[in-house]
Amino acid sequence: MSDLLPLFPLPGVVLFPNVFLPLHIFEPRYREMVADALAGDRVIGMVLLRPGWEHDYEGRPPVYRVGSSGVITHFERLADGRYNIILRGVERFRILEEDETRSYRRGIVEPFPEQTLAPDDRRVLRNLRIKLEALLAAAKAGTDTGTASAMSDEDLINALAQYLDLEALEKQALLERQCLRTRAESLVELLEMKIMMSRTPGLSNVAH
Repeated sequence: MSDLLPLFPLPGVVLFPNVFLPLHIFEPRYREMVADALAGDRVIGMVLLRPGWEHDYEGRPPVYRVGSSGVITHFERLADGRYNIILRGVERFRILEEDETRSYRRGIVEPFPEQTLAPDDRRVLRNLRIKLEALLAAAKAGTDTGTASAMSDEDLINALAQYLDLEALEKQALLERQCLRTRAESLVELLEMKIMMSRTPGLSNVAH
């Protein structure tokens, strides 16, 4: 990952490592970003806009400092200059500062690797995975159990974190977890809470 990374800030999108994300690029500044990326290493960084971004979207509203880089694996350039692209998440990063010499945002970043799991973490993770699969079945989340069972722990947990119907801020919190074990623990807590809310009349209205 380059130290000076093109940044694509969005209000409701969080990218996780090794997960695929389709995007439609229509703003001129981000068309330029994609064109530059395709001419280079094809890597861009996804970052989540902080609340209140609506007041300065055309400028450079604040973003969360932790994001995930993604490589453009497929692209289609439309006749009017827009792009359809697919990103595959690569690794987490932390923004140190921003460069403002282009029409689009770029960040001076450093890798933000996840902590290595200890043998005990792996044992706990196996149990968490069993619990997650049971919760998904209880929630009727529509997960293909055959596909899920063939995925590694890391790929499954990151895919669930990205594809489940969670709030963007919840996904951002999951992305920032120290390691796969803590991300899985947080996912279990979130799913348990959402299942409880769905089964308790009136509770979901109070929570919102």
